[in-house]
Amino acid sequence: MTDLYDEITDEQLERYARHIIMDEVGDLGQQKLIAAKVLVIGAGGLGSAMLPYLAASGVGTIGIIDDDVVDLSNLQRQVIHATDDIGANKAENAAKRMRAINPEITINVYSERINADNAATIMKSYDIIADGCDNFSTRLLVSDTAVALQKTLVSAALGRFDGQLATFSPHQSTSENALPCYRCFMPQDPGPKAQRSCSDVGVLSPVAGIIGTMQATEVVKVIMGIGLSLAGKILIFDALDMRSRVINLPADPACPVCGNKK
Repeated sequence: MTDLYDEITDEQLERYARHIIMDEVGDLGQQKLIAAKVLVIGAGGLGSAMLPYLAASGVGTIGIIDDDVVDLSNLQRQVIHATDDIGANKAENAAKRMRAINPEITINVYSERINADNAATIMKSYDIIADGCDNFSTRLLVSDTAVALQKTLVSAALGRFDGQLATFSPHQSTSENALPCYRCFMPQDPGPKAQRSCSDVGVLSPVAGIIGTMQATEVVKVIMGIGLSLAGKILIFDALDMRSRVINLPADPACPVCGNKK
């Protein structure tokens, strides 16, 4: 990650006081957040919950990539956007809200769709990739690129009443602990029959907020190096039962993308 700042300014000391007084965070943890660079893919349901907390936490550089525009049907769950924003680019609109929360951070806006032509160019400038997209093909592309660039990927997905969250960092594997990439979990795109979007099946509004804020929490933890990350695990949350469980996610030694990196 980027070199840490020499010291916390007086304004930062006041802004981040509730972080800094925590023994697990302190000055050093906040400096890590200020120095960090995080790319968020998607300013929709997951991004809407994740982005404000990354900004408020003091993540120093945040990139947002999304080519979509705000639609009335988005507002049921994409709470970073408002009725007056209909028709605006989601990435640009999210950046506007985040600057209002924390004007001292740097926000890079990419009003385009991430694809095979631009993924590596954009992602290489960031320490952590937070994927909040809504389709398997993009998730696989992002994961493959993250593996090639040796970037940590925090990936989340939504269902109707459920969601899942995992961290992928196969470049941090050791001889005792082989860590998977997303393709170890989902080897290939299951195709359109398995792809169910929110517009097809719906999603309970607060679930997007729950999983998105969990994703923000995982990103912040990974930056500061506190607690246990979800690397090598996947968290599954069920809103109907209000239960969550964490299961192990093994690395595939035959994975064509990360298998030779373990």
